[in-house]
Amino acid sequence: MKKFKVFLSAAALTAVIMSSCSSSKPKDNELSKEEIAQGYQLLFDGKTLDGWHVYNQGKISSSWVAQDGELRCLPGTDAEHGDLVTDQEFENYEFQFDWKISKEGNSGVFINVLERADIPTAWASGPEYQLLDKAHQDYVKEMKRPGCLYNFSPQLNPAELKPSTEWNHSVIRQQDGKVEFMLNGIVTAKEDFNTPNWKTAIANSNFKHFPEFGKQIKGRIALQDWNKGVVFKNLKIKKIEKTETQ
Repeated sequence: MKKFKVFLSAAALTAVIMSSCSSSKPKDNELSKEEIAQGYQLLFDGKTLDGWHVYNQGKISSSWVAQDGELRCLPGTDAEHGDLVTDQEFENYEFQFDWKISKEGNSGVFINVLERADIPTAWASGPEYQLLDKAHQDYVKEMKRPGCLYNFSPQLNPAELKPSTEWNHSVIRQQDGKVEFMLNGIVTAKEDFNTPNWKTAIANSNFKHFPEFGKQIKGRIALQDWNKGVVFKNLKIKKIEKTETQ
């Protein structure tokens, strides 16, 4: 009987520990106590598009919806289309997000976006963190793989995409114009937007036809509208302090 009581006590203790561990993990589109202490803020509340608008069109009804705790770009809809951009501008930050993409889907996240009437799209100013499904025809092109700095460099380290039913986790970190991309825990790109090498890379690309492309180290974050469908959740950002000048 004593052994049975000890077993019950141990089982109860295990249950308490497991309950405590599971409760410490935040729900989707919520911040943990640790994340709050680190200075993170949510860019998506799971219910509304507050904090976002369609590039150069404002807060209009569009193919972007908040649905079932996810930020979705709906495919095959007659709704107004356009890239979704943050109301705020960001300079030094760490931005993390989870995403899934439809079969043959092709999308991206643009940073340092200038929103002006004379700049037709978000990608005409903002470099892109590439999102791409394995079944897309461009997947064989090294500089268009997911996690790449689109069209400028291949994955710095090989990073695999999760199966289509699972969520990928991405991080974009920028400090004083130095940017780092991560995909599922792997560093996939690094670039310094202040250097002559970056300017040369632009001049040797198709983006040379867009005079504001890649010139900024501050701006809006944009999610690319692509009519195959793409889904986001857990969009979180925290400010990083500028590097002290020596």
